[in-house]
Amino acid sequence: MAFDGITIANITSELNKTLLGGRIYKIAQPESDELLLTIKNNGSQYRLLLSADASLPLIYLTQSNKPSPMTAPGFCMLLRKHLQNARITGIVQPGLERIIHLNLEHLNELGDICKKKLIVEIMGKHSNIIFCDEQDKIIDSIKHISGIISSVREVLPGRDYFIPLTQNKWDPLADLSYVNFCEHMHEKPMAAYKALYSSYTGLSPIIAQEICYRAHVDGDMPANVLEENDLHALYDALTDMMTQVTEGNFTPCIIYNGREPIEFAALPLTLYADQTVKTYDSISAVLEQYYAERSMVTRIRQKSVDLRKIVQTALERNVKKYDLQMRQMQDTEKREKYKVYGELLNTYGYNVEPGTKSMEALNYYTNEMITIPLDDTLTPQENAKKYFDKYGKMKRTYEALSELTIQVKDEIEHLESVLASLDIAQQEEDLVQIKEELIESGYIRRKGGTKKTKITSKPFHYISSDGFHMYVGKNNYQNDELTFKFATGNDWWFHAKQKAGSHVIVKTEGQELPDRTFEEAARLAAYYSKGREQNKVEIDYIQKKHVKKPAGAKPGFVVYYTNYSMAIDSDISGIEQV
Repeated sequence: MAFDGITIANITSELNKTLLGGRIYKIAQPESDELLLTIKNNGSQYRLLLSADASLPLIYLTQSNKPSPMTAPGFCMLLRKHLQNARITGIVQPGLERIIHLNLEHLNELGDICKKKLIVEIMGKHSNIIFCDEQDKIIDSIKHISGIISSVREVLPGRDYFIPLTQNKWDPLADLSYVNFCEHMHEKPMAAYKALYSSYTGLSPIIAQEICYRAHVDGDMPANVLEENDLHALYDALTDMMTQVTEGNFTPCIIYNGREPIEFAALPLTLYADQTVKTYDSISAVLEQYYAERSMVTRIRQKSVDLRKIVQTALERNVKKYDLQMRQMQDTEKREKYKVYGELLNTYGYNVEPGTKSMEALNYYTNEMITIPLDDTLTPQENAKKYFDKYGKMKRTYEALSELTIQVKDEIEHLESVLASLDIAQQEEDLVQIKEELIESGYIRRKGGTKKTKITSKPFHYISSDGFHMYVGKNNYQNDELTFKFATGNDWWFHAKQKAGSHVIVKTEGQELPDRTFEEAARLAAYYSKGREQNKVEIDYIQKKHVKKPAGAKPGFVVYYTNYSMAIDSDISGIEQV
């Protein structure tokens, strides 16, 4: 994630446009390492979130409010004492550092104007919010850093504030001559993109890769062996990017892989040309949306871990069982040969002399001569009986395994479909229905009696470009519900061919579907299947009236005998979701 100096520059630019000249109306500290400032400016009210959380430091404008503790922490009380109704006179980013200075003016007890600074440092685990006077003397900070914790800088009341020296890095806004650039790159025996972000402040790895991409230079090539034309291309790309920053030409955006946000940036990321890019007018909107969506994805994945482990363990066990059964099935392929041996021995064995170890005979099924191994301690009739016994045993094994392998294969397909359901779960109520399916399938024991959990999860609902309603089941129960209770006979049904995935129903309302709607429904079936990472997925589609559910079949399992097929990609970015 590119929460780097360029993102901070975009935030600084946005805050200057909205907050400069405004007055701090309220100060709250919802968390131990977080402030929420309410600021009034130009007849509008804004909320500015400042977080020094070690795992997720943030600064952005938000519409959301957060509850505060009944008793305000000491740092919050101190800020209220000094900064209540203070005016914001400046919002500054030093160089391209991940630091923002809020320059403030307020009146003291005597009515004199005093100047203060609220400094927000977005530096990972070293993030902090520091309150200083006009001479950069620290008044207090949201985190106290003593010399025991850090040998580089103490952040304590009474200490002088200074920015820690950036190790061997240069400011790309101030030090960007071509000669210096070549010197920085040539002294780094590492990948070119790494040399970029380790040489200049404010550049994240993803931005460094973007610079290489714009310059058409292999970012993994060692920087110290780059040729002159490659260095020129990289320098020009970096210079152009810094020009965008200094001129404030930002394009805040979020990059999606399907529906999942994978990256954000303050500038266009052309290296993600094959992914879905959503642009915003505000970097604050990007940060709020991105982290909210990422938090939801992370939370659902964490909550699904236990369910996924249960399904994965059962799946591995069934796959091993199936492999063993198939090997046993292969062994039973010899059964017909043993039956023929027995018959030929009964037919021709009368002239076999005692002690003979083999017999040649004409196989009247194939009209070929075959050699039959014999146990020289047994008579031909006893050898025949031995072969018939082997045949009988293998036949019984084959018949038993024929039924068992079908059951195990169905179980494997069912478990794979449950894993697919876990992959597309987006909310906690989606997991509730999957858990209920596992309980009823016997993989989880129901706790607290026999009462079922209330199900509130609903299928995905999309509108095609031609205005037709399309529904996607999130799990096997919803697949059955959509196909056999919700859909009518002439509605269309879509599913990835021979892959675990969702049933997709398109409501026709008695109309004929346009080709574009067929394609969009097929893309939904491709995306919500195990084949979504493939370039093309084969999709079966058919009218619902031709889809049947065998008696006793697992949830979500159906059969159909005549269908249409198409191969299509899984890009659903242009389909409207309700």
